[in-house]
Amino acid sequence: MLTRQLFILGSLGILLSGFTGCNKSGGDTILIGEFASLTGKEATFGTSSHEGTLLAIKEINAAGGVLGKQLELKTEDDQSKAGEPANVVNKLISKDGVVAILGEVASSRSLEAAPICQENGIPMITPASTNPKVTETGDYIFRVCFIDPFQGTVMANFALNTLKAKKVAVFTDVKSDYSKGLAKFFKEGFTKAGGQIVSELDFNGGDKDFKGQLTAIKSAAPDAVFIPGYYTDVALICIQAKQLGLNVPLIGGDGWESDKLVELGGAAVEGHYFSTHYAADAASPKVTAFVESYKKEYKGKVPDCMAALGYDSVYFLVDAIKRANGTEPAKLRDALAGTKEFDAVTGKVAINAQRDAVKSAVILQIKDGKFKFLETVNP
Repeated sequence: MLTRQLFILGSLGILLSGFTGCNKSGGDTILIGEFASLTGKEATFGTSSHEGTLLAIKEINAAGGVLGKQLELKTEDDQSKAGEPANVVNKLISKDGVVAILGEVASSRSLEAAPICQENGIPMITPASTNPKVTETGDYIFRVCFIDPFQGTVMANFALNTLKAKKVAVFTDVKSDYSKGLAKFFKEGFTKAGGQIVSELDFNGGDKDFKGQLTAIKSAAPDAVFIPGYYTDVALICIQAKQLGLNVPLIGGDGWESDKLVELGGAAVEGHYFSTHYAADAASPKVTAFVESYKKEYKGKVPDCMAALGYDSVYFLVDAIKRANGTEPAKLRDALAGTKEFDAVTGKVAINAQRDAVKSAVILQIKDGKFKFLETVNP
């Protein structure tokens, strides 16, 4: 697909057909920028968050827009590649004149774009980047997801208390800021609570052969293995672990959540666990309404957490625009920072002094090829 075009997904084009106005915000439109991995290695992440973003914008515009104006979305594909986030975010700000930036899912790519938004004084909201360093970039950078110190602690406690695992191996993607950060916080939480890390091994995202490391992990006889990676790598790791007879629970974080995990991993991912931001089968009126709306829009497709977070990021921004009574950057930044309770699909959100979302997490199990809600963990 081409990088710089609005109609990236043909099936989504109809959602954008009603947008009007010039390139820069003014007149009857408010121009919002989005950068996402619509192609490349983590394309399902970007596609899902983009679909959620589009759905929210369609709903808001159908309800009359914001402050009497319609929202207009300008989307750029960063192709899941290092270097591209800087290119496309510079374009969105300097050429297109967006009032805010939504993105990215991957922490590494958000870390690349955040300094550009901060330098230009343009608010950036990441839907799903959980590495703490993202918002440490500056006071214009926000997120609607929880952060890895919380997620790592959640999974450490789950391993100890629910799985009764006393000895755990950790298998980390050294090319990923997300993976390294989540591994760090898991290890800290697990050892602090009395657990033992019996093996720590690394891989490079995109590798195809993990058998050497997995053989070493098996010899350490862990009760469980923590794999803070993305679904493409995790699926292969699960397959090879099963082939080697490493028959212990494999656990991970929100980077696992994609239908592709089950499609690629098949029976090898069955029974394993991961933490994430919401459960589509949770009995919440807000979740139910979102899932029904999304399925109607996307031909029965069930929204994953990235879709829900993309959707939430738009409503979070719009809530702040209303309270700021406009899109002047400093006022919008202050309104975002002043969010005390925002009722999102992924749970109630409060923004703390570090511009991080304080909210709950959920744990899902892969069962019968589906992601099944297991439990909610509050901060």
